Amino acid sequence: MVKAVVGEDTRLTSVEDRLSHSAIPAEVGLVIGKLSSVLDRGFLFDLIPTPSNDDGEPACLVLETRDDKKKPSKSKSESSSLSMDSDWVAEHARQVSRMLLGGMKVVGIYVWASDAAFKNSTMILCQAIKGVTDAIRHLDPSLDEALLIHICYSPRRWSCRTCLLSSSITSSSLRPCDFKLGRVLSSLQRFKCSYSFNFRLPIYREGESTVQTFTDILRRELAIHAKELKSANAMVDGDLVHNDEPCNTDGEHEVELLFPFMKDSRAEALTAKNITGILLFGGSIFSYAYLNMKEPVSQAITDIKADIIRSLQSRLDIICDEAEQDVIPKDVGDDEDANGMSKIPISKLIFKSSTKVCHLRLPRRVLVPWLADMYICDYLQPFESHEVVKERCIELMSMEHSSIVASKISEVETETSLLIAESMWDVISHATSASNFRLEGNVERTMGGDESKRTSNASNVPILVGVFVLLLSIVIGFMLYQSD
Repeated sequence: MVKAVVGEDTRLTSVEDRLSHSAIPAEVGLVIGKLSSVLDRGFLFDLIPTPSNDDGEPACLVLETRDDKKKPSKSKSESSSLSMDSDWVAEHARQVSRMLLGGMKVVGIYVWASDAAFKNSTMILCQAIKGVTDAIRHLDPSLDEALLIHICYSPRRWSCRTCLLSSSITSSSLRPCDFKLGRVLSSLQRFKCSYSFNFRLPIYREGESTVQTFTDILRRELAIHAKELKSANAMVDGDLVHNDEPCNTDGEHEVELLFPFMKDSRAEALTAKNITGILLFGGSIFSYAYLNMKEPVSQAITDIKADIIRSLQSRLDIICDEAEQDVIPKDVGDDEDANGMSKIPISKLIFKSSTKVCHLRLPRRVLVPWLADMYICDYLQPFESHEVVKERCIELMSMEHSSIVASKISEVETETSLLIAESMWDVISHATSASNFRLEGNVERTMGGDESKRTSNASNVPILVGVFVLLLSIVIGFMLYQSD
């Protein structure tokens, strides 16, 4: 459990100055930083205000409560409480979490309010914390505690509380924690990893197992791959990481993941009779992580691995979010195929033998300069430009428009198209060369046709080869006989 929290002096002082000159009675937002279980300390990078909701209303308001039993001498400030749109704050946290690199997380919420309003709103704040942590749980499964920062303007002071996350969060879950301002951003080191992956996921025949959608298959695969990723060793700048010592060298550090030789049980599953096709999901992504100089290098490796899974999960979430309103674009496949699936969202698409060819591009990751030498990220759809990135950074991260320069947005991944429909036999025969096939930011799906036809084609191949060899032998023998 975190025993002390250090906030970046320059950023938090700037936030306090903005709030003190704004004349607003209350504000809620997200706390961006990291909680180090190794050091038992928390590091705060910045506070991001939650924007107004779709109706233009602020996410946090002050309410004046009336109680006839209270003494008339009690002032209005002592009877005030907070009203909070917890769902909107949680949605803000979900979208901001996608934009954070390894070693950067939404670690809690902050509130700008009077002391009386804060004390009268403990349960509301607990509900907001639970809503935020539930919204980002799938991106950060290891989250077990969160922070509640109170910026009080009457009297002016900062306070911090830690909240142990459990099935039910109550006021007793909040515990005071030491808090101070200091230099945090200047003590961070950056680690980078280029990671290639190639998943081969079986698609079952109709009537076999359960009905599988695009989302179901990929979510299950990401959960399996997250467990496999934990067993990978790592090299940093060419040296194998084998201890918990801090990294003493400056500059960006290169990380290479080393996987042990494991028996691929999923590859064996491809020969099962109830398999009608394969979902090929492959690509190459870039992962980043920030580490405090006092933390061990092993923590950077853990953050890199978590960033890989979070990046893949975020791209899947974006595709599913788009599908809630949009259907498969017309240029997804051939006109004939697209017309047949034009009313089915890609996330709801059920993979079966009758499904036609479907092309889908995975959103690519771009880096945006943030604080000091730090970066955040965003994911671009094929039809989006850098202007969309700027708009999201302004809305979600409360960045100034002048601070976002399009030329400074880094394209670390390239865009490629995907998906070719092949038979099951063709897919298996090409499996030996699949490890050399890499697509940057790419998803590929391969479907099979009728199983009996595939089996017949596969069994006819050796027979045809044998007949050809026999005929060739007869012809050569006849020619040699004539020459004699």
